[in-house]
Amino acid sequence: MTHLRRLFAACILIALPAATQAAPLTVVEVGAPAVNCIYNTSCTITVTDSVGAITVPDAVGTARLQSRSYVGSKGAPAAGKNGYMYRVDLTQSVAVGGAMCVSALKVDFGPISKFHYKSGGPLADVFVITAGGLGNVGLASADQTGNVITFHFKNPGVCPGSSPGKGDTSFFFGLTAVKPPKAITAEVVIAGNSVKVPARAPNY
Repeated sequence: MTHLRRLFAACILIALPAATQAAPLTVVEVGAPAVNCIYNTSCTITVTDSVGAITVPDAVGTARLQSRSYVGSKGAPAAGKNGYMYRVDLTQSVAVGGAMCVSALKVDFGPISKFHYKSGGPLADVFVITAGGLGNVGLASADQTGNVITFHFKNPGVCPGSSPGKGDTSFFFGLTAVKPPKAITAEVVIAGNSVKVPARAPNY
């Protein structure tokens, strides 16, 4: 009987699925408007923007997540595919208690199309526009678990300011997918807690 119990327990362990692990994504820093050449041979793009409000604990004022999408034009490397950019903007958010910074953004994104976003650079999943655009906080890393991508901001994150206009904003960061956009609910991570925010991502 003891032997049968051990055999049964071993079978259960074998049947259990392996836990899904986060796969690191390749992130490159780029400049604008050069990165636009991936999507249009004229290196200019026409975008659609939407904004979702972020509730930041112990802060007043406006905090928001900007979602941006556009379609690759004929003749460009990403022709027919859809580009997506995001920016966490706390420039008008004012801390009234201990600083509560956004440390990460989670987006249910789905499959990614890789490109050489930086001339001479590696085939990459994610680009960050650190020159020629808005922002002062970059990405430390990005990873994907299943369809969900987590973008980790450089420490301490995107933080409210001491007065309006003094808060942080992330650089625009982006990636590419085959599918067109749809409305989703993303999550920003603040002090270890997830806060839901409207956004857009591929309709995979």
